[in-house]
Amino acid sequence: MSRRGFSLAEALIAMAIGSLLLMGACRFLPALQRHILRQGEQLALENELWQRVHAVGKHLQRAGYCRGSCGGAGLELAAGGECLIVRWVANSNGRWETSPAAAAESTGFRLRDGALETLRGASDCRGGGWEKITNPAAIVVTRFSVQRQVTPGFAPELSVTLAARSAQQTGLTSEVEQRVTGYNL
Repeated sequence: MSRRGFSLAEALIAMAIGSLLLMGACRFLPALQRHILRQGEQLALENELWQRVHAVGKHLQRAGYCRGSCGGAGLELAAGGECLIVRWVANSNGRWETSPAAAAESTGFRLRDGALETLRGASDCRGGGWEKITNPAAIVVTRFSVQRQVTPGFAPELSVTLAARSAQQTGLTSEVEQRVTGYNL
């Protein structure tokens, strides 16, 4: 059994190969880290948009529900679909309550100044008191649209589209769309 070690040439070759691998890893890992960070930011933006679209979609699914004789439309679209007012009876009393605001059975959503806003008890798309449900310091909403598609013999289908860009990261954009059926409309 021979107890011979590595020769100087073998050790130098092994160190050279190891150095090349380490230099490659040092260049690759920061790029990988940047890519993972960018993907995480993209995912966070998409999640934010999906949460908002889902909330609007739930209101649209409820729109028009009435156990009695409610006056008016269950859904009003204005400003080319950038503003909507939805109404439904939440307390089963057969009419749409308009006051007090905390118990009002109408909710409005609109796009204004790069933010999605909501107002409980909204009767139209103008005026003040609307609350931002997106943070303009984090994301800038570039598009909010609700479109109604009517097929004879079926409940109307409503398409909710929300697009935004990151306020901090240039080039980071996302757009999501959800379709819901307005069974009560």
